[in-house]
Amino acid sequence: MVKTFNEAFLQLKTPAYIADEAALIRNLEILRDVKDRAGCKILLAQKAFSMFALYPVIDKYLDGSTASGLYEARLGREEFKGEVHVFSPAFTDEEMDELVKISDHIVFNSVAQLKIHTDKCRKNGVSVGLRINPECSTQEHGIYDPCAPLSRLGVTLANFDESVLDLIDGLHFHTLCEQNADDLETTLKAVEEKFGKYISRMKWVNFGGGHHITRSDYDRELLIDLVNNFRAKYGVEVYLEPGEAIALNAGYLATKVMDIVDNGGKIAILDTSAACHMPDVLEMPYRPPLFASALPGEKKYTYRLSSRTCLAGDVIGDYSFDTELEVGDILVFDDMAIYSMVKNNTFNGMPLPDIDLLTKEGEVKVVKAFDYSDFKGRLS
Repeated sequence: MVKTFNEAFLQLKTPAYIADEAALIRNLEILRDVKDRAGCKILLAQKAFSMFALYPVIDKYLDGSTASGLYEARLGREEFKGEVHVFSPAFTDEEMDELVKISDHIVFNSVAQLKIHTDKCRKNGVSVGLRINPECSTQEHGIYDPCAPLSRLGVTLANFDESVLDLIDGLHFHTLCEQNADDLETTLKAVEEKFGKYISRMKWVNFGGGHHITRSDYDRELLIDLVNNFRAKYGVEVYLEPGEAIALNAGYLATKVMDIVDNGGKIAILDTSAACHMPDVLEMPYRPPLFASALPGEKKYTYRLSSRTCLAGDVIGDYSFDTELEVGDILVFDDMAIYSMVKNNTFNGMPLPDIDLLTKEGEVKVVKAFDYSDFKGRLS
């Protein structure tokens, strides 16, 4: 179906993720400009994008990486230059023994976890932080709202123990998901209202992720002002740790039409899967952009795009096209670099997509190919 995007895509073994190096660099240049003008540090949140073949490109622009646990921390230390920051709702003693050797900052989710592990961090020169919860919801998706009622993430003001202030170097909050700077402004007001009296005692404050800085309508000037004003007011170093903003619209998923059925409407069965290869489509929910398509009914021919798994609801969405789809057509979804690769799975024995790279010179190279052993080796 795609005839004008990149002819090399038509020759790919599908399904395949394709990371776009030029688009990634465009995002990174924006982020470097922001951090230079705001005087803050920006870290790669590996939970969104951990294709380490591109870390040598990314670490030229950013200050380090963040991890959600031991394995991401190891990857950050091994493959990325700069600082390694770690946050998890809880750590085992065994994990902490290794983390203190490879981490620069470790953030704890509760006062109890902080007290258990702080001595070990101090003995190894690790900067210690505590995650706070300002109880300020600015989004509609409860599954992604760390400030929702009964959230397990961060210490609320009611549970804040002033006796631990001497144990911590910094505070961390993370409340946003794919949001603009106005929501950060709202969050900062809540943070200052509840925790402002403690901030000047800190060395650093981490504003977390969810900042859609590289999106076309993002208010970068407001973000820069907010960070500069916060730094000046409290005398602290500020960190941002976006994941999506780094690889936003910097990757694709190429898939082939395998069959077309008509059960009251045209349904194209693809060799990819929402459940296996783009889980946010079902979890968010999220309708990924698709080249040469439009909303249902906008173009002449409308199809429901689905998968070859046995899950009845494994549907990507309804799309319309100028011409009829044919078996063998290649479709290319946009914005498939973030979260898709890190969340994919082999449900139903579905093969994992290849991981390819569209270089800034316009060549497509295979970075990683998967086979039966990757499925078999997971469970026994």
